[in-house]
Amino acid sequence: MTTYSVPVIIVGGGLVGLSAALFLNRQGISYLLAERHSGTSIHPRSRGFNLRTMELYRNLDLEQAIREAGASLSKSKGMFTAETLASAELDLPQNGVPESTLRLMNPFVPNDDISPTRGNRCTQDVVEPLLLQAARDRGGDLRFSTELRSFRQDIDGVTAELVDRATGTASTVRARYLIAADGAKSPVRQALGISMTDEYSHGFLINIYFQADLRDVVQGREFSICNILHPEATGMLVAINNSDRWCFHAPYDPQNESPEDYTPERCKDLLAKALGFPGLDIRILSVLPWEAAEGVAERFQAGRVFLAGDAAHVMPPTGGFGANTGVQDAHNLAWKLAAVLRGHAGPGLLETYENERRPVARFTAKQAGLIAANSMLSLFKGRTEGTLANVLVNAMGYRYKSTAVLANDDSEAPQDQPEFHAAPGTRAPHVWVGHRSGRISTLDLFERSFVLVAGPDGASWHAAAETARRRLGIGIDCYLLGPDGDLSDPDGLGQQAFRLSPGGAVLVRPDGFVAWRSDDGGTDDYGQTLVLALMQILSRESGGHPAQDA
Repeated sequence: MTTYSVPVIIVGGGLVGLSAALFLNRQGISYLLAERHSGTSIHPRSRGFNLRTMELYRNLDLEQAIREAGASLSKSKGMFTAETLASAELDLPQNGVPESTLRLMNPFVPNDDISPTRGNRCTQDVVEPLLLQAARDRGGDLRFSTELRSFRQDIDGVTAELVDRATGTASTVRARYLIAADGAKSPVRQALGISMTDEYSHGFLINIYFQADLRDVVQGREFSICNILHPEATGMLVAINNSDRWCFHAPYDPQNESPEDYTPERCKDLLAKALGFPGLDIRILSVLPWEAAEGVAERFQAGRVFLAGDAAHVMPPTGGFGANTGVQDAHNLAWKLAAVLRGHAGPGLLETYENERRPVARFTAKQAGLIAANSMLSLFKGRTEGTLANVLVNAMGYRYKSTAVLANDDSEAPQDQPEFHAAPGTRAPHVWVGHRSGRISTLDLFERSFVLVAGPDGASWHAAAETARRRLGIGIDCYLLGPDGDLSDPDGLGQQAFRLSPGGAVLVRPDGFVAWRSDDGGTDDYGQTLVLALMQILSRESGGHPAQDA
């Protein structure tokens, strides 16, 4: 039996697992990814990425490729309701849904003032191959048709038994940590005995992926969703390419029928009634049963194993939050694993993954449920208690609270309109600034190391950053933000966005979230102040130079 050694094992090669692989690669951490299926998803599943997720893919240099892959969906106008597609008034603006609801549930609204990018519609079956190829091009060890047979962990690491499903060849992998991105029914989560909490079902559905040429119907009137109210074919028609690929979600009762009852003939009959075009040629591509469930794992960490994506939380598709929340899980975890593996941080930093991401998952799952109950999509049943938040709060306006954030207050992030002003625990603001490489977004400075953004009179922070580099052995960059600073800010927009006093500073983590700030710079020893802050954030017990461990 072949034995391998690697810092991290990723179980699952879907959107979240592949994203985790790319985020680890960006941090310089090797991994082995095992996926039981022979290839990426053949079903469209998720259909878009919100503003924050596109920022993350932008930092991976994948933004343009994803936009091009999703170009056919870029014209989708929104949501309609009709008895059949043939009777839908697609020339009218999104009939049947209140404008207030549409604003709250649209994750693709441009927001040029707060981000260098924008949300993008693109289906999962198209994006996963892009992520897979990028991971392979960057030297990743990705093994499809490879199943996790068992795993065990001890004080030093995780031992996984893998089997090649094509050849039956078994292998053993020894890793420091394991990321379980193996889906809603996660075998890893079940093996750990971790249950789901906040569980609620919004109903069971059959997702019929089909081919039918509807170009003449939708050209110039492209839509995202059409809620079909035909008495014999109630369901939700979803655009996949606004041409000849579509999905139809039909409710079904698993107590009285099974997915096997949805034969190609029955599916074609349903679709013919829902579409309303006699004689239309329809080809069934696949049929996938699913539950519009709401639930969050009681724990996101068990020793050296971490849950991410659907393995950690499930939610209805309304709002488009599920895949985005999972990708952001992986992003939060990747830099922390890298810091601990290199010896830059203590193991306590890894505990902040659950402390930060689980509250976000609980809030987002409930928001998805509220949208399901209020969006006039007849497929979903739901609870109506609670207040719908602005979609940007779900996407990126949340606030982390953990030992990896040093904050002077416990205030909650507002739900009506997110605020981006460099408060500890929030995503650092985007501002266009001048840099030696040209005009950049402040977000372009982050992702690889800690970054200290100081006011125009904060020259002492440069020396403090050098002290922290020397004493803690970590990467940390420092920039003065001002009219004549390292980051040119002639109009003061950057200082305003970061709420920087002339001598103050903001410390940004490698995931782009603010960890700490000094508003007046009033200290006799800038270096010691910064070192102590970083030691708390990184769960370091000592300020000495650490040993490399990756």
